[in-house]
Amino acid sequence: MMHLYRFEVEIEERGNVTVVVVAADEESAFSTAEQEVEKNYLKLPIITSITLQEKKPVGKTAGFVI
Repeated sequence: MMHLYRFEVEIEERGNVTVVVVAADEESAFSTAEQEVEKNYLKLPIITSITLQEKKPVGKTAGFVI
């Protein structure tokens, strides 16, 4: 079963960003969140922490208010 994960990612000298991913397990969700942050910055950011905020099963609908 797939889950929708919401993370708070702290980036050195840039503050916090929210990342939402769909994954089968927490390990791949954390990895995907890190990859998504790295893809969205021209200069590779230094991630100081990734915190799981919420996890919801994905059915016909799922979402988060950010």
